[in-house]
Amino acid sequence: MDIDAWVWWLIGAVGLGIPLVLTAMPEFGMLAVGAVAGAVTAALGFGVVAQVVVFAVVSVALIAVMRPIAARHRDSRPRLATGIDALKGRQAVVLERVDGSGGRVKLAGEVWSARTLDSGQTFEPGEQVDVVDIDGATAVVM
Repeated sequence: MDIDAWVWWLIGAVGLGIPLVLTAMPEFGMLAVGAVAGAVTAALGFGVVAQVVVFAVVSVALIAVMRPIAARHRDSRPRLATGIDALKGRQAVVLERVDGSGGRVKLAGEVWSARTLDSGQTFEPGEQVDVVDIDGATAVVM
């Protein structure tokens, strides 16, 4: 049984697609597209050298073009603040007098211990304050 070269290239493309799915590494997909290009080259009747050259050129070109685009896209996404980082910059309502030594605020629906950033500052109940930092379980406000 003699299998045409283009079939081997397609088998290679499927073989490269499997690790793409398992590892989520897009480089395998780019190599699979290069293998499909090699299959097309083989189906058009070109020799083995031309097939390998087309595979290499398409694969390297895809990797060279797509990686910078993907990196730029990854870096441009806004970061989602979670945990205490999501609380910084939010407003809180003073429940008990807050000064440099302590107090209580309602922050994001929860009661937090709080202290002022400037030890000489004081906030009375009902005032709105800005959270500038979280120090352990204490909101630092101003």
